[in-house]
Amino acid sequence: MYPLSLNEPALAEITRQLKNFIQGSVRSARAKGAVVALSGGVDSSVVAALAHDVADTTALILPETAVTSAQDVLDATSIAEVYGLPFTVIEINDLIDCFKEAARPILPVRMNGQVSIAEANLKPRIRMTLSYVTSNADLRLVLGTGNKTELLMGYFTKYGDGGVDALPIGRLYKTQVFQLARYVGIPDRIIAKAPSAGLWLGQTDEEELGLSYDVLDRILLELIDKEKTVKETAKLLDVEPKRVQEISDRVHRAKHKRHTPLLPTIT
Repeated sequence: MYPLSLNEPALAEITRQLKNFIQGSVRSARAKGAVVALSGGVDSSVVAALAHDVADTTALILPETAVTSAQDVLDATSIAEVYGLPFTVIEINDLIDCFKEAARPILPVRMNGQVSIAEANLKPRIRMTLSYVTSNADLRLVLGTGNKTELLMGYFTKYGDGGVDALPIGRLYKTQVFQLARYVGIPDRIIAKAPSAGLWLGQTDEEELGLSYDVLDRILLELIDKEKTVKETAKLLDVEPKRVQEISDRVHRAKHKRHTPLLPTIT
């Protein structure tokens, strides 16, 4: 188990292992290569950096113009260009509108103009569908960009950004991904961005999660990796036990999102 703070030898070894994982995953699936959806954020940039020299990798850039900033599109494009990845930009506005119109009878009514979670989650599910169109058309493995913090907290859309074939950085906490990003040479402007799932305008991950990644990762490391109790974790990190309990409960509730569909036991 690596500590949250990674030194250079650890980063070099993790980079080697993750590249081997991507290469091995593509080979075992007998795929032609890989596809990654670039958002302009740190996670997808790191996955692209890892994949580019061990697999024939193509990129998708799938902005929603009302929410995705022009800078995010530029950053996603620049990552594809730096690593020599063929890429396609597809604006998903029309697809979102079509889905919303078709789903109008079952979508929750907006309250005070707020986007419902059901409506917001259409976006990552549309992006997942386009990733698999590319996968099916060109025999590619879909590389996910979720990290360990998001996976444990259930902070992803089931069959949206969670609908992938392999999760190269899924064993790394978000704070470790930031360190790996610097190690592999991701530009500072991308690393410094406030992480966002881009579900609605102005949305940020840390605001939704209720804690900074720095604090959240330390709590998760103690609770999950070191198997400490809520009380022990709260005391060690000087965090309110109630807050630690909420995180523990959320990890438990999200268990179904981290596993394949449940099957009954028939005897």
